[in-house]
Amino acid sequence: MDILSLYKETGALLEGHFLLRSGRHSPKFLQSTTLLQHPIYAEAVGQALGELFEDMELEFVIGPAMGGVVLAFVTAKALGVRALFAEKDSMGGMRVREGLTIHPGERFLAVEDVVTTGGSVQKAMQAAEARGARCVAVGAIVDRSAGRAEFGVPYRSLVQLDFPTYAPDSCPLCQRGVPLQEV
Repeated sequence: MDILSLYKETGALLEGHFLLRSGRHSPKFLQSTTLLQHPIYAEAVGQALGELFEDMELEFVIGPAMGGVVLAFVTAKALGVRALFAEKDSMGGMRVREGLTIHPGERFLAVEDVVTTGGSVQKAMQAAEARGARCVAVGAIVDRSAGRAEFGVPYRSLVQLDFPTYAPDSCPLCQRGVPLQEV
């Protein structure tokens, strides 16, 4: 499966001048919600991601809200396990909502659409671990970390991309006056 082609075909690969959550600027942005709104593509991505982890004994898949909710669901469906999500809490971390079942000792996969620094998926992992579960792997559709993301467990992605990013004070797009878009 050519993941980048799916992003292009659905209009989910954006080009311009973007302010990333990390505070850095980039000429390209992957808007995974645009891709994952199409059930046929979401299921295909979930199936492909699930296949990377089918050799692991898992009880559930978790993703950070909002971007990881659909991905966790389709990946869990492919693996035949439960799908959970973690949402932001008032302390800057994440929590697993009451009513979503986690039993101590359960093994889980944490997923994210695009990993740049890995911060969001790390918070989702911590939220499930705080309830006694054990993360055994991390998966992503796209790894933008250039191999720098580290989770202490096996980490696999469907594709690795290395789009340039710039510090705001040295951004050539800013210097050329290209309008900045927040994403």
